[in-house]
Amino acid sequence: MSKATNMLSILWLLRSGRRMTAQQLADELEIHIRTVYRCIDSLCASGVPVIADSGPNGGYRILDRFAESPLLFDMEEQQALVQAAAFAREAGYPYREALDRAIDKLKRYTNEEQLDRIMRHEEGFSVIHPPVEEPQLELLKTLEAAVAQGRSVEMEYDKGRGGPPSKRVFDPYGIVHWKGAYYVVGYCGLRGELRSFRTDRIVRLAETERRFERPEGFSAKDHLMRELLPDSLDAESLAVVRIRSSEQVLDMLGQHWLFGHAVIERKEGEAAYRIGEPSLHTYVPYFLLPYGKALTIVEPDSLIERIAAIGEELARHYRSMIAPQRETDSNPSKG
Repeated sequence: MSKATNMLSILWLLRSGRRMTAQQLADELEIHIRTVYRCIDSLCASGVPVIADSGPNGGYRILDRFAESPLLFDMEEQQALVQAAAFAREAGYPYREALDRAIDKLKRYTNEEQLDRIMRHEEGFSVIHPPVEEPQLELLKTLEAAVAQGRSVEMEYDKGRGGPPSKRVFDPYGIVHWKGAYYVVGYCGLRGELRSFRTDRIVRLAETERRFERPEGFSAKDHLMRELLPDSLDAESLAVVRIRSSEQVLDMLGQHWLFGHAVIERKEGEAAYRIGEPSLHTYVPYFLLPYGKALTIVEPDSLIERIAAIGEELARHYRSMIAPQRETDSNPSKG
């Protein structure tokens, strides 16, 4: 029998709840005892909680909670795993090799009919995403390990302003993937406060021996959103924004982080959102302007006036560019 078959056979025997010695397993499967030891080591390395009890009544056993868990995935679970893996790969998931090995195992331990169905689900589902370079993947691995271990890092960061990279000790609390980019959120020793940084601007990263404790209940995702879109949801003064448009445009608005989280009403051709008033005069108008006449803002009047003012300012700007050109065209001697 192959090693994989021996490992699976040992797993099934131990899942029965019996405590078995290496010799008993070898006799049951008609294999050498050294093969049993190698298979047990491989099972432990793959995450199976095999316990070795010593003494007269000792032997190998599996933790009860694992023995009671299913070893196989149904078809919908297999489909979900291979398609979720496609998302992770294209988003620049740093442990792609481990992910590929896991999916390969899923495919290896299926019959031909199951494998054919898995392949059809995998081939019929694609994700397009900007590629992530190998140095970025290695950096993400270092950051992820630091987050999991509660280990501080030394970081050099390029602010993108043309100056030299700034150096700091940083406690990474969490990594967030948002709108095609990775961000790391945590405590910045240089500034003495919580900060977020784009990982593609990190020039150098090194682990340290310093440890930290992440604040209980801290959400890296929530902190990043509040940092990127200040006053959007947490402002003391909230306003209702009501928009009329086609279902397609309203669906597109619903996919946006701010509008998707702020919706309070949705009916045919119209949706209402509750948004912080400061954002109504800064971020929201510039987000809605590209939709042009594809949507109509019903309320509030302040947002309508703000968009109208921005539109008039843009119109004056481009008319000022067109007028001198028209005068030159009508009077070639001035050219």
